[in-house]
Amino acid sequence: RTIITMILGIGLTLLFIWQELRAVEPILPMRLFKNHTFSLSSVLGFIIGAGMFGAIVMLPLYLQVVKGNSATEAGLKLIPLMIGIVSMSIFSGKRISLTGKYKIFPIIGTGIMTLGLILMATLNEETSFFSLSIYAILLGGGLGLSMQTILIALQNDVEFKDMGIATSSNTFFRSLGGAFGTAIFGTIFSNRIAYYLEENLAKLQQSNPEALEGFSPSNIEAITVNTSIISTLPVELQEVVLGSFAQTFRIVFLAAVPITFIGFLLSFLLKEKPLKSGADHSAARAEASGEAVG
Repeated sequence: RTIITMILGIGLTLLFIWQELRAVEPILPMRLFKNHTFSLSSVLGFIIGAGMFGAIVMLPLYLQVVKGNSATEAGLKLIPLMIGIVSMSIFSGKRISLTGKYKIFPIIGTGIMTLGLILMATLNEETSFFSLSIYAILLGGGLGLSMQTILIALQNDVEFKDMGIATSSNTFFRSLGGAFGTAIFGTIFSNRIAYYLEENLAKLQQSNPEALEGFSPSNIEAITVNTSIISTLPVELQEVVLGSFAQTFRIVFLAAVPITFIGFLLSFLLKEKPLKSGADHSAARAEASGEAVG
């Protein structure tokens, strides 16, 4: 099913590109990809989306399964991540307005994101909320420095007439990255949790066979589907299961590191141009209006 879906997705993408190339008024003009900043910001938006949604999905899952928090508590504990995003978005916006320079922020942002994910990969059953908050603020700060700055760079480089489609396209590629990131990280999670549960339970059986009395392979699948079962298990068995989940989350966060690191490297390719002034936009609007009347 996965292979068929991938082939179908590639086929539909090629069909979409073909249609856009021949359309009089395309939804996504292919000519925009000739613009260096548009192409680069699309890739960066995809990477940032994957990192952001991956964190937003996996962090609450870690808090609920490994730390035993309720859904409400897990949601509230995402506040440090949001603080990082909002504060650094405001900071970078003010600095760009003051200096007119924006290239440095995606570079620093994707670098901090990568560092945040590396630190997230150290999470275990004993990690304190204070440590988690620091890691989340770093990850959110990296997102805040990168996300809006890339959009500013894009809007500053495209023609006025393409401003709307360029902005919405960047949001589209970020959402697409989120969809792919969530799917990929979710697949890694599902695969690894089954592996680690089998491996660690086999070790427990060798050291203490009595701990697994009445526990069958079907119970492993049941745990991955309904984690509330964990709280009903004997203490020794519960520790092994929670340890398996912690190992899995570490692998998932480590899997995200190369993706954001690629974003870090690509950020150096961003071309910095002088910010357009209000007069530039007014002139562009006037020119566009004249062409429309003509």
